[in-house]
Amino acid sequence: MFELKVSANFSAAHKLRKYQGKCARLHGHNWKVDVYIRSNLLNKIGMIKDAREVKKILKKFLEKLDHKYLNEMVFFKERNPTSENIARYIYDGLKKRLPQMAEVRVHESDSAAVSYRA
Repeated sequence: MFELKVSANFSAAHKLRKYQGKCARLHGHNWKVDVYIRSNLLNKIGMIKDAREVKKILKKFLEKLDHKYLNEMVFFKERNPTSENIARYIYDGLKKRLPQMAEVRVHESDSAAVSYRA
């Protein structure tokens, strides 16, 4: 099994509803997103997929989140904008464009990350 990891970043603000702690207040992160593409097969030039193409797709999608207040987005109106739900949002949004995608990992800091796999 081969695995390709492509990363990109976005900055956004959020607050966690019904949370007991300082994350209930408005704050922001410089999020890092890793997308993992897995395959047993390689294309005719010996790649799973062109990493530049994957990065272009990922960066274009992350424009929806970049410099936004996540709580105001439709997806997060009834879901807390936790790292878990952000990872699911990104996964669901990219799956049609990247059918070999196996996982999305969202880092809210250097020491905390969440993965979503369907």
